[in-house]
Parts: sequence; C-alpha cells; structure tokens
Amino acid sequence: MSAERLYKKLVVRGNTPKDLPPLPRTYRGFSTVSVDSENFTLYDLNLIKQDLINHFHIRQGEKLNDPTFGTIIWDCIFEPMTDDLRLLIQKNVQDIINYDPRVRADSIAITTYDTGIQIECELTYLPYNISEALQFRFDQKAGLIS
Repeated sequence: MSAERLYKKLVVRGNTPKDLPPLPRTYRGFSTVSVDSENFTLYDLNLIKQDLINHFHIRQGEKLNDPTFGTIIWDCIFEPMTDDLRLLIQKNVQDIINYDPRVRADSIAITTYDTGIQIECELTYLPYNISEALQFRFDQKAGLIS
C-alpha cells in the first residue's frame, strides 16, 4: 500500500463547533449601541453592563412615571465636591447598582478631575460570581465615558 492511499483513508475527528453543546445564556437583550454585536443582541455580562450604562445615562427625573429613576451625577458636575455631596453621589450610585438584582457593588470610589466626576466600582455579577472593576466618567464636554 502506498503512502498516498494511507493518507486518503486517515480521518481525524475532533470537536467541531456543531458537535459542542451550545453555551447556556441566561440573559438576552437588545442594544443598538453595542459595537461588538452584528445583530444588536446582547447576552449575559454584556447585557448587564449595558443596562448599568443605560441607567447612568438617564438624569434623575427624566423617566416618565418614575421621577426617582436615574442618576443625580449630571446635576453635580459643576458643584464643588463637599463631603455631603460625595456621600449623596455614593448613595445614588449604590441605589442604581442595587436596582439591578444581577449585580452587587463591592466598593465605590468617587473622584473629581478637571471637567467631571469619575466613579470607580468593583462589581460582582451574582449569577456568575465574577468580579470586575468598572469606571464611569461623567464629563461636562463629552457626556458619560465608560
């Protein structure tokens, strides 16, 4: 038997994508803002992050039927950062994160810079037990930068 014939009979089977079981997806949503998605569908961690970003984009009082929804940070950008204001912002950020039962804030740090306020959060995504640091910058010129 020649080497050529032996090579043609050799078949190597491996795990191809169609053989692997599909990954379970707990959360599914829709976002037209996502640059990573071709069909605007978000899943799991990406959806939770986008939901938090959306919540921080809403100024408190803008949502119909719920004037307490949203953040006060947009109104605080031009205010001097006193201890009382820092505590008020920290409580607001904590309330926003607690609004979503899929995530927990382990720490929140608030700092100011020349043109805005920066929020650094250490978050735990509860369904997955994954921790991640997120940084939100509320800038008077560019809006929310995450």
